[in-house]
Amino acid sequence: MCLAVLALIAAHCPSPAVAAPTDDGAVLLTVVDRGAHDVELTRPEPGVTEVRTTGRDPYVLVEPAGGKPLDVVGPDAAAAVAGPGAATVLAFEYFSQTGTNSLEVFTNPTGPRPASVSGPGLSVAQGWTTHAVDLRPLLAGAKGPLRGLRIDLGTRPNRTVRLRSLTLRPRTDPERQADAARDAKRAADVALDARLATYLAAAPTPAAVTAVRVDAARVRIEGTLGDAGAAAAGVVLVEVPLWGDPTDLASAVARVPVAAGPDGRFAVAIDRLVPLDGRPHDRLLSRWAVARENPATGSSGPPASPLSPPSSSPRPSLALTALSSAHWADDVSAPADAPPAVTPRSMKGIGGFGAGRLESDLDDLDVGAVTVNVPITAVVRADGGAGRTPFDYAGRTWWSDDGAVAGFDQTMLAAARRGIVVSAIILIPPPRGAPAGSFPALVAHPDADPSGIFTMPNFTSRDGCEAYAAALEFLARRYSRPDEKYGRIHHYILHNEVDAGWVWTNAGEKSARTYLDLYHRSMRVAHLVARGHDPNAKAFISLTHHWADPGDPRWYGGRNLLDLLLAFGRAEGDFDWALAHHPYPQNLGKPRVWEDTQATYSLDTPKVTFKNLEVLDAWARQPRAMFRGERARTIHLTEQGLNSPDYSEASLRDQAAGLAFAWAKVERLKSIEAFQYHNWVDNRGEGGLRIGLRRFPDDPQDPLGPKPIWHLYKALGTPGEAAAMVPYLGVIRAKSWDEVMAGGPIR
Repeated sequence: MCLAVLALIAAHCPSPAVAAPTDDGAVLLTVVDRGAHDVELTRPEPGVTEVRTTGRDPYVLVEPAGGKPLDVVGPDAAAAVAGPGAATVLAFEYFSQTGTNSLEVFTNPTGPRPASVSGPGLSVAQGWTTHAVDLRPLLAGAKGPLRGLRIDLGTRPNRTVRLRSLTLRPRTDPERQADAARDAKRAADVALDARLATYLAAAPTPAAVTAVRVDAARVRIEGTLGDAGAAAAGVVLVEVPLWGDPTDLASAVARVPVAAGPDGRFAVAIDRLVPLDGRPHDRLLSRWAVARENPATGSSGPPASPLSPPSSSPRPSLALTALSSAHWADDVSAPADAPPAVTPRSMKGIGGFGAGRLESDLDDLDVGAVTVNVPITAVVRADGGAGRTPFDYAGRTWWSDDGAVAGFDQTMLAAARRGIVVSAIILIPPPRGAPAGSFPALVAHPDADPSGIFTMPNFTSRDGCEAYAAALEFLARRYSRPDEKYGRIHHYILHNEVDAGWVWTNAGEKSARTYLDLYHRSMRVAHLVARGHDPNAKAFISLTHHWADPGDPRWYGGRNLLDLLLAFGRAEGDFDWALAHHPYPQNLGKPRVWEDTQATYSLDTPKVTFKNLEVLDAWARQPRAMFRGERARTIHLTEQGLNSPDYSEASLRDQAAGLAFAWAKVERLKSIEAFQYHNWVDNRGEGGLRIGLRRFPDDPQDPLGPKPIWHLYKALGTPGEAAAMVPYLGVIRAKSWDEVMAGGPIR
């Protein structure tokens, strides 16, 4: 079976295509000894190459058998590789008991601006398994003959892979069909992006929904008909469900007549729970827009779409013209005994907390906030069975996994006993072959590429939307109890580093606007579901340190996504979301963050690291960025750490100095409420980084030993803080900590 791989296409891809073909058009390839990097090569049997990785940048070179170069495809490489007979698929068989964490293919030579195609790593295979990578995006920039290809086998040492039967071959019929389907998805995304651009434009609409309030039984919707006129004929409210498209009212599921007063204003109260297609439907997560019913198509204004009303509605099917944007619920009532608001008693936090993991540090370090990773596919099931407990959401029965829930109970209770604020990071692993109808298959976005570590929720169908909402309802219901019987989740961080979505929250090939449309829905679901139980819960957007510069052609850029999130709020009603930022140094290996050259004191800075946290604070304090123009967004720094390249005195000193520098900034920026340090302990799985407060658990000299940065972190926020920080002023060459702040306004 061939695995689809999306390419990273640089502006000037250097690559040719194919030569030395066999009778079926394939080019036979072989691994060559020269040019390999961070690997050891052996030949255990004829035709088989064993590759053992020895460093963080392992790769091998492959060339056509016989030593001939790959032919040039001609002056129009892009057209040549598109031909049905062009050999553009790298295929091979492999055997590996370790697998790799990624796979990337370059041309050889790579050229001045290397391009590549990248995809999921090789999974563990205890028998010979076929893998294939489509190289067309790489080969489309062919400039001349190549010696061959370069195959990068992940980024981790001590992985072993055996390779055989390497070829560069034409696509198969199933692969061409899959490519056609992807092309259709790309075209649909381009069309949706154009509609959303118009929809989000600042031009005023003829009418408006001004407020939507939801309680346990009713939805109250207020608005104005404006230029549509107080007595406009055929004006209705339409309901756009969570899985619907507000730019195409064919996705609406209900319409409600409206009657405006002399001032053009209207108010409608309707049932929250209604039948839809034979089962209950909760309108909490719906959007509401004003539209006009038209007896025939061809009316002026935004494009009209035919609407088939739901089975519960007797109204005739008439074309609709949108008169407003669609408005989400502004408020949802919570129980009278809902838990109170809590702010971290200390800004100091820890990332990735789990019960039983050095809990003594929570006390010794006076931790006030933690993040907890919550892969919801481990918590919720779509069917019953042993070790599962049923719960209802929107008229359907779901099941929680008792073992997973018990583990999270222990984690939340360990935090609750200490009064620690918990932010749950909501994660959706790829379904990885899960059967149709199972919770993992329902909740993951169907367009997600398998190379992503996690996926976006599935907002393409009602079943997918309800699966996602059911998981959040379960968490909010269990961890928002006033008695904190199972502990408490205070806030919800939606997914991980969404500006690097191709890696961390994959939804397939999407424009920034269509991607943020999906992410915005995820934030709204968390916000509304959680606030139905806890009026103080917040939904956080998770961002990397890349700001105006996305850092990778496949990524979106943090500032860009924030601006789009504001645009959706202006169009569909603002809500009280917050920022979960990860201000790592520009080079994760170098802790001397005050030397970062890509972190400037400007809103146009390429990166926001510890060096220029003032930019994040300044962005949040812009009137346009404030919640309803009144209050700056809350900021939590939820994942960041400083590396000690080794355990030498100099490295450990620089690591601690980086923290002292960062803390001096954090204390002076009042929009920052929490600082969750990552990683708690040096981790062998982080590519050689040592960013923990403690040494490796298997360190031969001092396993789990606290590093100087641990002792500094303990002192921060205490009467001993000033004395603990003084030794590091000399490292950063400053006379006082006031000198670390920007010298002027951020513009």
